[in-house]
Amino acid sequence: MRTNLFSFFVFFVFIIMLNFSSFATETPPRDRFVVVLDAGHGGKDPGNMGNGYKEKDIALSIILQIGEALEKSGNVEVIYTRKKDVFIELNERAKIANDARADLFVSVHCNSHSSQASGTETFVLGLHKSEENFEVAKRENSVIFLEEDYEVTYDGFDPKSPESYIGMELMQEEYLNQSILLADFVQKNFTNTLKRKNRGVKQAGFLVLKNAVMPSVLIETGFLTNNSEGAYLNSRNGQNKMSQAIVNAILKYAQSINLSNLESIGSEEDQITSIKEPDHYEGVNFKVQVAAGSKKLETQAYNFKGLEKIERRKEGKMYKYYYGNTSSYLKIQALEREAQDNGFPGSFIVAFKNGNKISVNDALKSKVN
Repeated sequence: MRTNLFSFFVFFVFIIMLNFSSFATETPPRDRFVVVLDAGHGGKDPGNMGNGYKEKDIALSIILQIGEALEKSGNVEVIYTRKKDVFIELNERAKIANDARADLFVSVHCNSHSSQASGTETFVLGLHKSEENFEVAKRENSVIFLEEDYEVTYDGFDPKSPESYIGMELMQEEYLNQSILLADFVQKNFTNTLKRKNRGVKQAGFLVLKNAVMPSVLIETGFLTNNSEGAYLNSRNGQNKMSQAIVNAILKYAQSINLSNLESIGSEEDQITSIKEPDHYEGVNFKVQVAAGSKKLETQAYNFKGLEKIERRKEGKMYKYYYGNTSSYLKIQALEREAQDNGFPGSFIVAFKNGNKISVNDALKSKVN
């Protein structure tokens, strides 16, 4: 009997060790920055056909060039939602990113309009605040009509109904600031380096971003319906430059949030250089709000779980307590994490300009020093 018990115990320990070994093999530690690249449209969905150009082909060409450049860094793992001309449902695109536990989701598109409108714009998920943004979202979301059982898949979502978009801004609130940071990098590269018309960083209700549980952006690289811009985007030179600008933005973002240890890549004359110092936003002061209340507290470390240099401001009838004061968004993110690690899990970043509180979104649109 004792022998049988001993044999059973040895067998039991062996099984546990085997399972643990298997788990360790299947879930290695993350040491790479994972980017999911999404070429808009595809297959039976051509996207817009401004001036006879095909959005699906241009988006795919740009995405493949982005992926090739990122893979050369050696520290970025690239996953594509499509690498050829096939139709991928919107919900499946987000699923690919979620299953990969990606650090970033980037979707590339081309715009269209009934006029000769031009320029680039980068969207993050949110409730559109203008009819123009709503029209862009409706156009991109209408692809669900090509999917089977779309009413069930998207819980009755109607791309044409404003009511369907209510509350969508809450879906990615956790990742909003990081999404805006990347979008800002993209737009600044388009504007400052490529001299493209800047239509800004915007919010709108894109289904492809809605279910992605990570920082996500949708890039409209320009208008195919504009005669000169359409020709530019359809050219090899235009696609090369747009993809290069996006790669620069992704690498800069990855380096800035310390998720990757990226080196310079590319040819000597067209090199992508990793960011060395954080960006500082002109005239902006970022702070971390750690507490608020009607009671006036002394700003000593013993009142704030060891945090020093706390600032107290009276706003209305409330006293608010802030940690840190910097024009660097990257530095304030580090201070926010420090505050949360020191017992203030609900702390968050706020921004001031000329002594007045502004939204972080507006702060990130300011000029970078």
